[in-house]
Amino acid sequence: MPQKPIELILMRQLSACLATPIFLVDAEGTMIFYNEPAEQVLGMRFEETGEMPADEWATRWTPTADDGTPLPADALPLMIAVAQRRPAHGTLRIHGSDGARRRIEIVAVPLVRPRAHVVGAAAIFWETA
Repeated sequence: MPQKPIELILMRQLSACLATPIFLVDAEGTMIFYNEPAEQVLGMRFEETGEMPADEWATRWTPTADDGTPLPADALPLMIAVAQRRPAHGTLRIHGSDGARRRIEIVAVPLVRPRAHVVGAAAIFWETA
């Protein structure tokens, strides 16, 4: 298995030390890590999921708009950050693996190398009322 880009390795290390939920994907949108605070919101430990392709994680927590309309993967802030190489923000509802419905606010930023080569994206999110 090839080694991950250094930017993803460093972001994973940083996110493991933060008290804010963080979700990390690679350039293909594969979820490669989420930290312990994110586990509380998602209702499942990262060790239980491991890495997960975009089509799986984008539906696992059933993301919807506030009105209950399902959100396609390409409308999620993380996927926008990867595909469009720009920060993205959104508010959505998820169904945690623990059965709880949660409203979360997300800010996703692309992780880039020099010359704008995207290696992935990080989403910082929190639960809202």
